[in-house]
Amino acid sequence: MSTLLEKHIVELLAERDEKAISLLYDNYADTLFGVAYKVVKDQELAQDVVQESFVKIWKKSDTYDASKAKLFTWLFRITRNTAIDKLRSISTKTEKEIQIDFSDVYGIGERTITPEHIDIKENLDKIEEKYRVVLEALFFEGMTQQEASDELNIPLGTIKSRLKIGLREMRKIYGNTVAIGLLLNMLL
Repeated sequence: MSTLLEKHIVELLAERDEKAISLLYDNYADTLFGVAYKVVKDQELAQDVVQESFVKIWKKSDTYDASKAKLFTWLFRITRNTAIDKLRSISTKTEKEIQIDFSDVYGIGERTITPEHIDIKENLDKIEEKYRVVLEALFFEGMTQQEASDELNIPLGTIKSRLKIGLREMRKIYGNTVAIGLLLNMLL
């Protein structure tokens, strides 16, 4: 059963009344900070998460359905998901920074690069564009499959299929040479 305060906040949210945010903040910010902190384990980051959560709450206020969840449950889920997204974002950013900082992040040193490896980018032009775009995003731009999916606006399953087919096409060009092994190691 909802409290009168919750009902009032829900009504204000439905009316897009900014007083709703003040009431939410006054009554739930500390608890939501605790939720965020438990996930991110950093005070500054938790504060950022709470702020982002309140923005999402305001933007998504029309999606709240009291018949599906209590107000606090809805707020909790938004905050928790925002905290998890924040951690993933930081993790992905850290992984990219590591890849950029070290040329042999995949265990490939300068000594293993031979002339047959250098023409990989040029030989990508020999395969269909839809496969080439995916291979370039993953191989040359260092994107993860999920990032490529988001960036190229292609479903993740399609990215995986095009990667597999693209690699098969590259195998046709190179046969079983070391270069395709290098490409496979860097992509997978």
